[in-house]
Amino acid sequence: MATNLAIDDKLLTQALKLGRFKSKKDTVNTALSEFIQRRRQKDIVQFFGSIEFDPKYDYKKSRKRP
Repeated sequence: MATNLAIDDKLLTQALKLGRFKSKKDTVNTALSEFIQRRRQKDIVQFFGSIEFDPKYDYKKSRKRP
């Protein structure tokens, strides 16, 4: 899908050099991928401390082979 975007040239140049990418396309795709990963990680943080575990559960028991 071809898209025309008005991207700040200074930011793009910095990202291109910092990431040592060969093309602007690679730079933008990687930036978008990292953005999505970080936003998803923030969503996961809300679950910290909210899951109740069974204190009687023996996690070592499932390691034993029959």
